[in-house]
Amino acid sequence: MITPGNVHDMRVAKDCIAAVPPSAELVGDKGYCGNELRAWLAERGTQAVIPSKRNRKVQIPHDPAIYKQRNIIERMFCRLKDWRRVAMRFDRNIKTFMATIAIAATVIWWL
Repeated sequence: MITPGNVHDMRVAKDCIAAVPPSAELVGDKGYCGNELRAWLAERGTQAVIPSKRNRKVQIPHDPAIYKQRNIIERMFCRLKDWRRVAMRFDRNIKTFMATIAIAATVIWWL
């Protein structure tokens, strides 16, 4: 699901997560530290491994060992953003943009 650049990902987080089968944990960054998302994940039987924001009055603990594995995904996005065409989103058509991501991912995987 592609959103405009000025829309926060939290607005479509539930839709994107609901599209995949439930897992034991969901790892997210501090931007997803909302009570509504955490409650929805708990209903789904998924543990939210999301660190609390600094300004949260009651800090919610998370598993740092599981959260550490998030860097694998962050490195993948960093490699995709090395492709200027993907990072700047030159392709306005969704099909062309997704094709560019597929080509970039294939080249990154082969190298």
